[in-house]
Amino acid sequence: MQPTATVLVYSDDANIREQVRLAAGRRPAADVPQVEFLECATLPAVLKRLDEGGVDVCVLDGETAPAGGMGVSRQIKDEIFNCPPVLLLMGRPQDAWLATWSRADAAVTLPVEPVGFADALAALLRGRLAGAA
Repeated sequence: MQPTATVLVYSDDANIREQVRLAAGRRPAADVPQVEFLECATLPAVLKRLDEGGVDVCVLDGETAPAGGMGVSRQIKDEIFNCPPVLLLMGRPQDAWLATWSRADAAVTLPVEPVGFADALAALLRGRLAGAA
């Protein structure tokens, strides 16, 4: 098991990025590595970080403007080779169909609920790291 997993967090709202960090903690579950966060507030920053490689999971805020996390998810699934799994933060449960359209691997609603978020993040990390082994 690798010593740390890298989680890219995309939101134009620093409070949302902080909610994600606090909900995940240093390790979202006992059977996954500790996480290191890369915070991005713009789409160009997300694309640059993904091009550099080494990202294990992307957490994208669907409410970010002008490039929302749902559109960003769909774009990176099309453009990034071996794209990391995407955990989408949605404003409303009724937006689940948009999460499907965006090809997100998992989705949770805002505000970030720590237990549900950590469980979803840990599941994506397990899948990603098992595929890398």
